[in-house]
Amino acid sequence: MPQVPSQPLPVAILAGGRATRLGAIAERTPKLLVEVAGEPFFLHQIRLLKAAGIERVVVCAGHLGEMIVERFGDGSRLGVRIDHSFDGPRLLGTGGAIARALPQLGRAFYVLYGDSYLPFDYRAAGLRLIESGKLGLMTVFENRGRYDASNVLYENGRITAYDKKARLPSMRHIDSGLGAFRAAAFAGMSPDEPCDLADIQKALLARGELEGFEVRDRFYEIGSPEGLAELDSLLRTKLSTASAAAPKDPTTKSGAE
Repeated sequence: MPQVPSQPLPVAILAGGRATRLGAIAERTPKLLVEVAGEPFFLHQIRLLKAAGIERVVVCAGHLGEMIVERFGDGSRLGVRIDHSFDGPRLLGTGGAIARALPQLGRAFYVLYGDSYLPFDYRAAGLRLIESGKLGLMTVFENRGRYDASNVLYENGRITAYDKKARLPSMRHIDSGLGAFRAAAFAGMSPDEPCDLADIQKALLARGELEGFEVRDRFYEIGSPEGLAELDSLLRTKLSTASAAAPKDPTTKSGAE
């Protein structure tokens, strides 16, 4: 029987892209530092992760990644441990960035996109990966084209098709932005060669090594101006109703002093 880790799995956050859809907003600011509800987006992600018991984060950085290090450091002021893995002279893509970060991630880990806000049960997804014995897990949401184009065929608790480009009319679910993997899923990959995570997931599916985990809560994203505005409004409302309990941003100069 697969051994369940005694500690929560660490999470790799994919933050190496240039966020071109955000236009001028991200020209001089990496996605993790884009302001949402008056605070850097990364701070909102960290709150979700801590609520799920996750306290180890590896930021897979590329474009303007040094700004993330300068702002958040090792995470000690936030009560988490943050390590940083840099693409190097060229962007490695979502899969290549994970391959480079493997020495910092260990035998099993979550993968979260740097523009995704996901109020999911992370621990349940991690346990499903371990219990399944498979190399990878994809969280899926019954999207039906509401928030983005559906790209997953999920039937009877199984992913039977996944493709971001060649979508099928029968697809009703979408890759909701949180994955979990064993390091062995990236075996043989070069830490210096670009690769798309979607290609790795498709290869795992073809081998019967990709578990599906359906979530009921919808995902949010800041990768587009529309998504950014929607989440900004949501979190402003959430923070205003809990202003007395909400922690201040300790990464500002005043909070660090």
